Amino acid sequence: MLGELLLLFFLFLAIMVVVKVGFAIIRYLLANAIIGLIILWFTNWIGISDVPLTALNVLVVAIGGILGVIALIIISWF
Repeated sequence: MLGELLLLFFLFLAIMVVVKVGFAIIRYLLANAIIGLIILWFTNWIGISDVPLTALNVLVVAIGGILGVIALIIISWF
């Protein structure tokens, strides 16, 4: 009986940790995507780069953030 309660407690604890870490990662990716897209739009607007806003480019910006934008700008020059 005590073993089953302990097992349920640790299972609940593991689920809580996974959910908390999952929300932290999603918030990080969302913030990276928004900041990166604003920077990418601004560089396209003032004429520094000509990077199209495709799904792959948005994914690179979402994961890489500012470094992703810099990588896309460098790749677009070649």
